[in-house]
Amino acid sequence: MSTDPKKVVIYARVSSDRQDVDLSISAQLRSLREYAARNNLMIVREFVDEAESGRTSARPAFRDMISLAKLKQKPFEVILVWKLNRFARNREDSIIYKSLLRRQGIQVISINELLEPTPAGRMLEGIIEVIDEFYSANLAQDVIRGMRESASRGYFSGGKPPYGYTINKIRDGHKMRSTLVPNPVTAPVVKRMFEECRSVRGSREIARGLDNDGITTPNGKRWVGSAVLRILHNEAYVGTLVWGQRSSEEPVKVENAWPPIVDKEIFADAISILESRGPKIIHPRRTVSEYLFSGLMKCGVCGGAMSGHSAKSGQFFYYRCAKASKRGAEACRGRWIPKSWIEGFIIDKIRNCVLSDENILELVQLTTEDMEGSLGTERQTLHMIEKQAADVDTRLEHLYDALETRSFSAEELAPRIRKLQSKRDELMVKKNQAEMDLQSDIVTVPDLQIVQDYADDLKALLGSSPIVEQRTFLKTFIESIEMGETEFTVDYTLPMPPNNLKREVFGVLPFEMNGRPCRSRTCDTLIKSQKPNVPPHPSR
Repeated sequence: MSTDPKKVVIYARVSSDRQDVDLSISAQLRSLREYAARNNLMIVREFVDEAESGRTSARPAFRDMISLAKLKQKPFEVILVWKLNRFARNREDSIIYKSLLRRQGIQVISINELLEPTPAGRMLEGIIEVIDEFYSANLAQDVIRGMRESASRGYFSGGKPPYGYTINKIRDGHKMRSTLVPNPVTAPVVKRMFEECRSVRGSREIARGLDNDGITTPNGKRWVGSAVLRILHNEAYVGTLVWGQRSSEEPVKVENAWPPIVDKEIFADAISILESRGPKIIHPRRTVSEYLFSGLMKCGVCGGAMSGHSAKSGQFFYYRCAKASKRGAEACRGRWIPKSWIEGFIIDKIRNCVLSDENILELVQLTTEDMEGSLGTERQTLHMIEKQAADVDTRLEHLYDALETRSFSAEELAPRIRKLQSKRDELMVKKNQAEMDLQSDIVTVPDLQIVQDYADDLKALLGSSPIVEQRTFLKTFIESIEMGETEFTVDYTLPMPPNNLKREVFGVLPFEMNGRPCRSRTCDTLIKSQKPNVPPHPSR
């Protein structure tokens, strides 16, 4: 009869609820480890979710544990939890995942609710789960109900106060409630923003003015236009409380909940001006223009991202340093790059240089070699562990033979046997982990002809397919594009044939426009063989 210990994993969880303060992760893990030691159970993995609600299965460690349990060769037989509500507080999730685990032959054991695997035991387990789910749902509803009631009475329901206000505590019966009062230092800054908006200054211009005067955000950073816009749209500054906008119920709205910083007439004027500049009013091409290299291109001058912009009423499109766009040209002197030129150059390079038959063959071979090398290392590790385990088993057999033939006494051999058994347990844990790693990394390399056919389709679609598909495809080859003063650099995600380079640098020289050098300057490699209609620099 086998005496090998069962392989188990332990799962611990705490949420952000105050009820979990006394139930720390360390306390759960300590109890679970002690239980495993008392019951001859071998722990092969520990999963921990911190500040995760049990009402949902979208918990990182929980998902990892379930994924391992689905493997064809199950890596463990039991999941240990401190209580069933650590596993799930949602009855539906509990039923679904426990049924899945039961089909895999994996049992969930609560060390503080020891239930027999009988119909009566499962019924009792279900009752406990229903109570836990009810408790969790009821607690959440009570909290939301209390916050709604507090908001309906004009009290601030928690969180960070709007810029320009501070929290003031007042007594309400036996409880202390929160309300807002203007901050004598920052409230005048808010008034300034609204007054400048009424003077038809844009959000970026307002932000630059604050920066120039040394006024920082609450985090000590420089102002940007989007932060100014959020303030200008916030009804809190006229003393109106709005709570529950993301709730399925009607939001709570209470006027005159606290002292206003600006009056309603000024606020209404600011909103009217902002709406007149909204995307529905400005030229539609400003809002629908699409940029392939969003998220890929960065400024070589300041290191920030480059974003898409239009000029001359939407006639021309460029990439520009986002920092310069938000804070003005004095924040960064990075260049304006014509969108069509840089995108056309990169697309042509990928289509003609990378997706050729020769390069596709080399890419497949390179990928295959990398995969085989990785798997070879993992197989070598597993083989070494198995060899060490076999050696330990052989030495244990010799000691057991010595005991049976009474060549040595039990007292003499017991310490040595315990040490070898402990080493064998450690090797079994390592072996189990190595097998899981190897199994999860096995990927079938596609047939070369299939890859070539796919590459032909991509070459045909690149430049004509939807922008999202093109961007996704390009990101599989391109890691980043950095635009400097005299050159731009393309970093690839893997060595690009035929020269197997992971980085290529292209020179940038001034180009001529109407007989004069254009201050924007663009890539010389893009204009050597053509004389395009050069778009004017946005500043002209």
